[in-house]
Amino acid sequence: MDETVKRVLFVNSEIYPYLPESRIAQIGRNLPQGIQERKKEIRSFMPRYGCINERKNQLHEVIRLSGMNIIISDVDRPLIIKVASISSARIQVYFIDNDDYFKRKQTFADENGVSFEDNDERAIFFARGVLETVKKLRWAPDVIHCQGWISHLLPLFLKKNYSDDPIFSGSRVVLSLYDDIPATPFAEKFADKIAFGGVRKEDAPFLAQPDGINLAKTAAQYSDGFILGSDALPEDLLRYCESLGKPILPFDGAALADGSYIGEYNRFYDQL
Repeated sequence: MDETVKRVLFVNSEIYPYLPESRIAQIGRNLPQGIQERKKEIRSFMPRYGCINERKNQLHEVIRLSGMNIIISDVDRPLIIKVASISSARIQVYFIDNDDYFKRKQTFADENGVSFEDNDERAIFFARGVLETVKKLRWAPDVIHCQGWISHLLPLFLKKNYSDDPIFSGSRVVLSLYDDIPATPFAEKFADKIAFGGVRKEDAPFLAQPDGINLAKTAAQYSDGFILGSDALPEDLLRYCESLGKPILPFDGAALADGSYIGEYNRFYDQL
């Protein structure tokens, strides 16, 4: 970028304390705070899973942002936006909600560990819900940082359906890759369901075989830079990312442990 990044949108699968501690959840919690402390504006989003206690965490619906519908497979799904504050970090978190997709008490699999059959539609709803909400906020991000597999359709949707929108015309996508790639294949017609507006099935050729690695490759195809958040990523995925010739920030376990990764990520944003 010719100018220093001023606004960063974080699209997270997990944020602590709303979900238990994990590498992704801790980064989802600490990174936005650290970037804000470096004088950038931030917005942060995650799904409102049913296991999140709304009363304890003081979530409340944002009526002015709710009320839109997102159509998936010819079915209208109401988009509900909720918000909560992490007061110690002085940040707000926006939650994408819908009773059909996110009311259940588990995140991605049932109590027996069986992946939900509609995880593909949940990813579609989440990514589109974030983009539509940011449009309604009229807040133009310079960088959109996607973290966690449920965010992996956002780069495709952004580049194929929203790139001409003034809110997103200058946005660059950073994709963090973790070892959270789903092992269970998605629904067979995943590629058919992504179509809307300027997005076509043919824009996601990898989803002809709808599994977690190919979803990650789809995200990589439409991203502008990569951050390796794990040292246990599939070789096939790494080779594909390297073949694209885009900037890559290597995995740095020591920086993740001592918190210095925040400065590294901040510099990476500015160099895109």
